[in-house]
Amino acid sequence: MPKTQSYIESGILEAYVLGSLSESESLEVESNIAGNKALLDEIEKISESLESFARMNAIEPNPTIKPFLLATLDYTERIKNGEAATFPPALNESSTIADFSPWLSREDMVLEGELESVHAKIIGYTPEQITAIVWIKEMAPEEIHTNEFERFLIVEGSCDIQIGETIHQLQAGDFLSIPLFENHFVTVTSSIPCKVILQRVAA
Repeated sequence: MPKTQSYIESGILEAYVLGSLSESESLEVESNIAGNKALLDEIEKISESLESFARMNAIEPNPTIKPFLLATLDYTERIKNGEAATFPPALNESSTIADFSPWLSREDMVLEGELESVHAKIIGYTPEQITAIVWIKEMAPEEIHTNEFERFLIVEGSCDIQIGETIHQLQAGDFLSIPLFENHFVTVTSSIPCKVILQRVAA
């Protein structure tokens, strides 16, 4: 078997492309492949194959993770800078938009910049309950909650929230509670972003 073929079959080129070799081992590989077209071609082929595998198995991140992480950082910074903690009322079937006017009327509780998908502003936090004002541009992806109840009060716009096979058509003033262990997702049906009071309560 030719030396080049033996080198290709040794697995060291894959380890080199993955960056799992030591510095001295990498230098040795680079010395061996210099000027060797067959080995250079093999490295290119391995790189393309690994990139293709990564793309095929990539998991699309939930687009709500980033907005809620940013909202948490924003809330933490506001509290650190002296904002007094507030405790919005628990959402229920009798809740109205007016119940949340102390927060909705605040100048800093507005949509900032161009809305990409979802934007959130936390208005209250305890270990048992988190409350936020949320803007949804087009949709919020499917999810299931196993340890917290999710509740919505629509403030502006409209949306459909599908729970299992049932679609709930909601508009400003409507309330909906999501049961545990149920698939659900949101589709905005208005020409403007759907603005909601969203509350997550520990089960």
